[in-house]
Amino acid sequence: MSGTSALVAPRQAAESRTRPWMLSPYSLPLHMLRIAGSCALPLIMWFALGRVVRWGLLLLAATVSHGSWYQARLILTVFLFTLVVMTSLATTAGMLHVIRGALMETRARRAAGEGREGIFGALNRTALLFAGIYMTWGFVQQDVTDLMNIDLFRKPDVFFTDAFSGQNSQVMAGLINLDVTISLVAMVLAYVLKTIFGRRHEASEGRFSGIVATFGELAFVFYGLNAVGAAVDTRAGWVGTRTAVAALKEWRTNAEANVPGFAVFSEFLGNVWPYVVEALILPLAWLTVGVLVYGAYVEDTETTIRGTRLETVAARMQQTHTLTRRAAARLTAGWTERWIPLINAFRLTIRGGAPLFGLFALCYVGLHVGSDYLGRAGRYLMASDRPYLWFVTDVPVEFVTDLVTTTLTMCLIAATFDLAATRSRLGR
Repeated sequence: MSGTSALVAPRQAAESRTRPWMLSPYSLPLHMLRIAGSCALPLIMWFALGRVVRWGLLLLAATVSHGSWYQARLILTVFLFTLVVMTSLATTAGMLHVIRGALMETRARRAAGEGREGIFGALNRTALLFAGIYMTWGFVQQDVTDLMNIDLFRKPDVFFTDAFSGQNSQVMAGLINLDVTISLVAMVLAYVLKTIFGRRHEASEGRFSGIVATFGELAFVFYGLNAVGAAVDTRAGWVGTRTAVAALKEWRTNAEANVPGFAVFSEFLGNVWPYVVEALILPLAWLTVGVLVYGAYVEDTETTIRGTRLETVAARMQQTHTLTRRAAARLTAGWTERWIPLINAFRLTIRGGAPLFGLFALCYVGLHVGSDYLGRAGRYLMASDRPYLWFVTDVPVEFVTDLVTTTLTMCLIAATFDLAATRSRLGR
């Protein structure tokens, strides 16, 4: 009893210092600004260091991708690009980790003797699922675009001189020109690496097993781009003539012609869906990353279906044959990696109050709209009549814009998690 009281007393003392208005979901913007003000210096340092390392690796990858021993250079280029993505993951995790001390939930956990974890522990624990979200929801596209741009602007005339001379240009092709055979060999090696360290990570063995497994996972994807691209090119015509594909196209054409309103609904859905992704799904994906870094569970399917009718179905599935369970796991792997973490993060946020998620999505969209206007204002202030000076002035403008937007976004994610977790804990 005495030991229990010793644990409960610090937690109650920490909760008593929390003012009621600070737990309101409508205090989210103020909570975000409070975190940003108290943690501005470490956030700026993490962002600047991550951006310097990232751009250094991009420049090195673009430089290495040209010259003699071309295929060997491309192997190194893909390796460096994998490090670029790992740097982006580490920077995001580091920025979220340094503001743990400003969160009410973290203070309550530490008062109870919990929640003490280093940056490497958090990154090792979350890297694999973090990389899955990063790849699945297209965050890696910005890394690919930046590599192509920096490769083009290193020697912008080469692209045009190669085109006029009839030569196949190697500009902006460092990730796609790798030989198919070499790609397959590299894929196998990366798969072995991610499998070995992935199993060690599942068994909680090795301090950096999760990070190494994540590197193997990313390398497996990037080295496989060339082999998959070649397979798609050679099989595109074959797939287009298959009965199922032809029947699906015919069904859609008939539905648009005969079902009233189907064509209008399809067009409406196609126009609205990108906005749904930008305004709701992407904020939820970033919130999932924050939940991962701060240690809440989001990765298992059982957590998502607990307390629902699907829990009975899952229990019956566990009683089936081993081959059936493995086949079902493989068939649903892509869906679970894409949606299960988001659903769990959404449930955590809803437990903190439905207005909290709505305000979080609204603030997220507002930050990115404001980022566009901030970038425009910076370019307007630094505009000049000297030709091509924007090559120089755009760099600091983009850096400052990204710094402000990324820092406030990380603080918004942390504030949302803090309010949701604290309200959920106090509600229990």
